Amino acid sequence: MITFARRVSKPVMLACGIFFLLVNGAAAAEPTYKVGESIFIETGVEAPDRKPTWYASMVAKPYAPVFEMLATQGTQGRYYPYTYPVTLKDLVRFHGHDCEGTTSAANSAWVAFRILFPDGIIDRSVLWGITGESPCWSDAVAFLTGARLQYGNLGFFKDKRYSHAIILYREDTHVAVLATWKEGINNIPGEPVMLPGKIKWKPRVTMKEIEGLKAVVKKSGGKPTPYQVDLMRYQQWLHVNDILEHPLEESYQAKVIENFKWDDWIDPAKTISKPHQRSDTRLKDYPYRNKPIESPAVGDKP
Repeated sequence: MITFARRVSKPVMLACGIFFLLVNGAAAAEPTYKVGESIFIETGVEAPDRKPTWYASMVAKPYAPVFEMLATQGTQGRYYPYTYPVTLKDLVRFHGHDCEGTTSAANSAWVAFRILFPDGIIDRSVLWGITGESPCWSDAVAFLTGARLQYGNLGFFKDKRYSHAIILYREDTHVAVLATWKEGINNIPGEPVMLPGKIKWKPRVTMKEIEGLKAVVKKSGGKPTPYQVDLMRYQQWLHVNDILEHPLEESYQAKVIENFKWDDWIDPAKTISKPHQRSDTRLKDYPYRNKPIESPAVGDKP
């Protein structure tokens, strides 16, 4: 699918209008640009990498998510006129290994992005994220959003019950979405699911089995049996591939957070006191020259 639009100034973009998508009783705004009206963006111009490998077999499953990402050109450039695709395979390469954590974090992000970006184009220049302390989840959020600790737009949950949920926040529309798995695929011993949804399909391996084995391995003092190590890995692999055989909405859930305040949710002890100012997105809407080739104005440098 390819979509086109023309670029105009920010005031005109806003004048194009913003409608609201009602989700769970709250409203999520459209992008401030409108594809086909205020910016040229072509999507689907590059095929996503869905070729299975030994480290990312799940990428070929029917419901493995694909993200269409919009970024800026260079360190201080305008928006690219194209999106690029991101798959679980790309995320595995970034994180260092495949695991159920990175897959579930990406799946949670996918259902959140459907609310935050109704047109399917994920604008990495406007996103903030909150995760648990697990690098599987924080890496997934950082990779998909561009949020970083040094910019002050990547945080960690103050309330540890949310450790395996995520919050994605759009700074331009001020909409925040909490996303997590549904009860029935959660497999962290002793941790609640922080939204009310439950799965209606039957996993091939029960969460009771997975949690039981995880508890045994955890209590082994770092010395589980070789069989337990292999079995736990197999169960996690089976669990991830099982989930991706079903539409992601059947296993993950999301909710817009009304009256969201960043500081209410993050752990202040895990922040940088003086974040760096992000510069790679500041010229994303910069006006073009009046002519393709023109002389600099008086006093300007070429």
